[in-house]
Amino acid sequence: MERMETPVTVVILAAGLGTRMKSHKAKVLHRAGGKTLVEHAVDRALALTSAERVFVVVGHQAERVRAAVTTPGIGFIEQTEQLGTGHALLVGRDALSHLDGNLVIFYGDGPLLRAATVRRLIETVDASDAAGALLSADMPDPTGYGRVVRGTSDEVTTIVEQNAATAEQLAIHEANMGIYCYRAELFWRHAVEMRPDNPAHEYYLTDMVQILNRAGHHVRAMKIDDPRECLGINDRVELAEADRLLRERKLRELMLAGVTIEKPETVTIDGGVEIGIDTVVEPFARILGNTSIGENCRIGASSIIENSILADEVVIGPLTVVTASRLERGAQAGPFSRLRPGNYVAEGAHVGNFVELKKTRLGPGAKANHLAYLGDAEIGAKANIGAGTITCNYDGVHKHPTRIGDGAFVGSNSTLVAPLEIGDGAYLAAGSVITEQVPADSLAVGRARQVNKEGWAKKRRARLAAPPAAGK
Repeated sequence: MERMETPVTVVILAAGLGTRMKSHKAKVLHRAGGKTLVEHAVDRALALTSAERVFVVVGHQAERVRAAVTTPGIGFIEQTEQLGTGHALLVGRDALSHLDGNLVIFYGDGPLLRAATVRRLIETVDASDAAGALLSADMPDPTGYGRVVRGTSDEVTTIVEQNAATAEQLAIHEANMGIYCYRAELFWRHAVEMRPDNPAHEYYLTDMVQILNRAGHHVRAMKIDDPRECLGINDRVELAEADRLLRERKLRELMLAGVTIEKPETVTIDGGVEIGIDTVVEPFARILGNTSIGENCRIGASSIIENSILADEVVIGPLTVVTASRLERGAQAGPFSRLRPGNYVAEGAHVGNFVELKKTRLGPGAKANHLAYLGDAEIGAKANIGAGTITCNYDGVHKHPTRIGDGAFVGSNSTLVAPLEIGDGAYLAAGSVITEQVPADSLAVGRARQVNKEGWAKKRRARLAAPPAAGK
């Protein structure tokens, strides 16, 4: 992470309800690109400064927003009354005003803003004698945005909100994006001059431009080319658009880094995912959370990989679900496999069609190729698990382990009643119900002896075909 030479304090405004979201949860807790909006804002701040200089202004559902911010050291400012953007800074004055350097302010509901853009804004202030700078953009239709009014020297004289603008000001297409960098000492010296003398009776952060100008300072505006970068989320439509744009960014980043993504418009990859070169991702795959995938892997069509680690040369077949699991080099899973949380699949091991794993360790070269449930199990190297095998790990109250040794062969349709231990090289006959320990290199048969009654079926057919007796 590249830090700025001048100390930077970041304040994230995340106190609002977001009524247009039509939701029971605070706006910044909604997700786009695999993270909550407030997590995006915090990640951006941490790219600019240390956690101890990042502050989140919370209000609506404050405890839930705090819980969503998991980075140690980040500070919180509680805005119990939402009386405007300026008020959000004023309530944090005691915690913030002693911090020197630059003060950066942005919203918690703008996930598309890049840290590099904010860094350029800070550099604009550092390279000038301005008291601060704001982001702006030329918009074909700036309806709803404050207009940036410039003076003869091209510096910003004021920000005029739409409902207070004159006809001449409404014709301005340069819009305020609501993202600011101020010299901290000047900001706090004059912040007390903000007043709620407007129809909404709120303290507006935009008033700081005029306040600093009156005090003999000036503020600059740094234009960005694409105003979508500063898109704030107000409703579910904008949330969906932000999610789409974030995922397009991620797909492009991965493809330029050497990952093949087939039909990328159908693939969903979260922002925190890492994928190595020469890996192929097939259509409709979803790769989520903090997943890490190595080089030269293949992720099958319509598979879902979440919070998992895949080493190099792993193959995931189509329609396979892998959750919170680790697969080592050359391991295979699928198609139609389900790996629930807590699995470890060692190098070269295979998990095949309609096999479900839960909290199971599959040793190097072990195979469970068909129709099995393996839960709370430890399976040794090169063991073979036959089709239809299940570990009965739950007795209705507690879970119990099953241990299968190296090179063991478990016949098809075996039922392994845990707790159970099967020794190295043991052989379990197909169709067995195994309830006791099996020593190494033993054959275990747990089924009734077969009895053949010759002619029984022929006699039964004849009996059924005979006409009923008279009177019956």
